[in-house]
Parts: sequence; C-alpha cells; structure tokens
Amino acid sequence: MKFNFLKKEKNTVVNYEGAKAFSMTPAEELYSAVVTTGLSNTSYEKGNDRLERIQSLIKKNDPEFVAKLAVYARKDMYLRSIPLVLTAELAKQASGTDLVSKTVDGVVQRADEITELLAYYQIANERTEIKKLNKLSKQIQKGLAKSFNKFDEYQFAKYNRKAEVTLKDALFLVHPKAKDEDQQAVFNKIVGDTLEIPYTWEVELSVLGQTKFANETEKKQAFKNKWEELIFSNKLGYMATLRNLRNIIEAGVSSDAMYKVCTYLSNEKAVMNSKQLPFRFLAAYRELKTLDSPYLSSILEALEDAVMVSAKNIKGFGFNTSVAIAADVSGSMQQPVSPKSKVLLYDIGLLMAMILQSQCKNVITGMFGDSWKRVPMPKNGILRNVNEFYKREGEVGYSTNGYLVIEDLIKRRERTDKVMVFTDTQLWNSNGTRHSFEDSWNRYKSMAPDAKLYIFDLAGYGKQPLDIRKNDVYLIAGWSDKVFDVLNALEDRKSAVQIIKKVVL
Repeated sequence: MKFNFLKKEKNTVVNYEGAKAFSMTPAEELYSAVVTTGLSNTSYEKGNDRLERIQSLIKKNDPEFVAKLAVYARKDMYLRSIPLVLTAELAKQASGTDLVSKTVDGVVQRADEITELLAYYQIANERTEIKKLNKLSKQIQKGLAKSFNKFDEYQFAKYNRKAEVTLKDALFLVHPKAKDEDQQAVFNKIVGDTLEIPYTWEVELSVLGQTKFANETEKKQAFKNKWEELIFSNKLGYMATLRNLRNIIEAGVSSDAMYKVCTYLSNEKAVMNSKQLPFRFLAAYRELKTLDSPYLSSILEALEDAVMVSAKNIKGFGFNTSVAIAADVSGSMQQPVSPKSKVLLYDIGLLMAMILQSQCKNVITGMFGDSWKRVPMPKNGILRNVNEFYKREGEVGYSTNGYLVIEDLIKRRERTDKVMVFTDTQLWNSNGTRHSFEDSWNRYKSMAPDAKLYIFDLAGYGKQPLDIRKNDVYLIAGWSDKVFDVLNALEDRKSAVQIIKKVVL
C-alpha cells in the first residue's frame, strides 16, 4: 500500500475582486512587489501592508536572490527606498557572510543613502534605547565603510541634512578608513560640521530669492539672467532641467537658452545617463501643456524625442509579428504611484503601452474597463498618444473586464503572436457570464496555439489572473523602461527571475 503520494501544489487563490487568481512563487512575488512599489497606499493594499508582505517574502527567498534583487532594483529599475529595505532586512537573514556587505556596496549610489539605510535599519530593528544604532550589523558596517570611499566633499555636503541619522552619526558608527589624505580631510570636516556648502543651482536661486529689488521688472530680469547663466554654464543637471521647465519658460529666457535646453533634453546620451523613469517625461509634458509660449511646441517635441529613447531597445516587432496591446483604465488603476506624485498607475500603463506600440509595425491597441475598445494610434508622439487615451478613458467604464480583450480576438478569428496587457492584475468579470481571463486565454490558445500572453504587472499585489508558469503566459513587472529588456530576455526563454539571478554582486 502506498502512503507517500506526490504532493500536488495548489496555487489557485482569490484576487481582491473575488475572482479566481493564481499565486506566484516566492521569488516571482517578491520581484513583482519590489519593482512596483512606492511604499504608498494603493487601491487594495496600504503602504505598511506592502512593506510587511515584502518583509515576509524576504524570509521565504534565498538570501542571494534577495541581494541580487536589491541591486537590480537600484541599478536597473532606478528605485531608491525599496533596495535599502531589502538590504537591511537581508542583514537579519544572512549574517556571518559577505553577502550583505556586497549588497550595500551595490545599492548605495548616493551619499544620502548611507544615512537612509541606517535610518531604516533603526526602524526595522525597533531600537528605542538612547543608542538606537548600537550593535550595528557587522556586514552593513563593512559595506557602508566602503560606501564612504565613493563620495567627495561636494556629494557629502549636498546631502548633509539634519535628520534622524546624520552623516556624522554614520561616520562614528561605521569608522571608514580614508583612502588618502584628501578624503581624511573630508571626514574631519564631517566630524567638525565644516563641510563647505555646495554652491548649487538651488542655492543660487535661493540667494536671489532673498535679494531685495527696486521693482518687479528688475527682479524678473535678475531671474531671467540667472536661469540663462545656469543653462549656459551647464550647472543644471538633466533632472533639474526637466523639473524646472515651467520656471525656465516663465522666466522668459532667450531663444539661444531655449535652444540649448531643447537640445539637451532630446540628447540620447544625456537621457540615458539621467536614468529617468519614463513617467517623468509625461509629468513634465502635462504640466507644460497649459502654458503660453512660442517655444512650447519645440519643448514638447524635445520631450517626445527623450521618451523615444526608452523604446530604442525593444526588439522583435516587425511587420511579420502581430501584436495586441491592451491598457487597463479601471478605477483601481487611478492611484498615484507615491503620496506626492500626480502620476497614476493608469498613466504608467498607458505610457508603457504607447512606448511599446511605437515599435510595433502590425498592432492593435486599445483600453478596457467595463468594455474593451480598440483605439488605433500613430507611431510617433508617444506622450501625445497617452494624452489622447487619457481624454477617452470614461468611454469604457471602470471595471476590470480584461477577458473581453481575448474574447474580441476569438470573435474576429484574429491570430496574434503576442498579447500585451498593462494592468494591476485584479481582473474579473463584472458581467456575470461564465468567462474568466483564464478561460478566454485557454480557448484562444486552441485557436492560436503559438500566441503568447505578456502580463505587465504595474501594482505587484502577488495574485495573477493566470498561471504564469504554463500555457505561454509571462510576467513582467516595473515602471522603468528596463522592463523592455526583460521582454527581450523572455524571447530567449529567460524569466525575469532568471535575469535577476545573473546580477553580479
């Protein structure tokens, strides 16, 4: 008699809308949760709940995978807070190895991340005594000692803030060894609170703002001159330029200054070096649309050129590859990505969809809510296309009937090579019919056996509408244009998890 039967794992669950869904492996779930988090409240999950879920998932994963995911999230997905969380939590799981110190070295890319990591470590370990960072993890200490050698006086001074954990606190805790006399002098200045305040563009404008002028005309001229000086002296970095476009326009700078700004914004090398998340360009585009300026069309064109750089690495979408792209515009997608942001998950989905669409030669595009609607768009003008979709979102309602995308293909007998769905994955059927996304996809596969489904998870709730381990269903998550590198890798039969596992620490 046989008692020890093979265990069949049950991976069906229920999503937040009460519909059938599928659980993910701990690695898949941690990946999707990490690369889609601003640690803020979403439609279905509060920021603290997300953090607790991530902490729980870290314990279920191999420490080396957690370490590589932290570095991947920082360097490839351009995230800042969540890699520090992963690193501090990892220190609880992997003490006694150099894995944590290597992770710290990979994650800390800015001087303020030294103090941010320590501040989170203090919170995560629930330290309440006077010396809250007493008994610091030896591996975090070792990693941060190395991090101190990455930065110069300017970088330390720029981020030397009066916060819960200061640079001086960090220096005393970590005891970094200076690599030369010049760096020792900088460390001495940190101890003595004598770091030279960097004369940044923010400082220059602040000083000007405190200056008294004879009249408003004189003040306006002074700000115009200052902005032109900053532009021509190259003191204004890419992000600063992007975020100050309104101020630059309203200052009335010269045509030569505007030409330099537009040229800089659209420069491919500058865009790539800036490591901006694509939605930053959409935010700038939206803010400027209401302004009255003879240079506005040139600036909007520069922003379009900049976001096109995000599409450069997308491969495999020629005339012989048929694609259907569907954007979820349901109510739950209309949540900001962070407390201070005006950008919604909904915006990111539309933007990513239009970036992908710009590279497809044989494509169906549309949006779904209560219903599914095809909306053909031109290839150029990614940001303009997003705005056009934005104007029309109410036309399809606010449920999450993603199955209608597949049902439409079945009804029309259209065989596509790839179906791309940009969503928070909480798909269901509000119409009360028997169709689910899983059922529709299974029937479509019998009609189009070579078709592949790509779910672009923008929320990371950990519950997928289909089993992503079979039937040509693939998971991609995140808000960075680097998701398209994952898309390319999937063509080579590699999963996102496999890509992360290849990260070098």
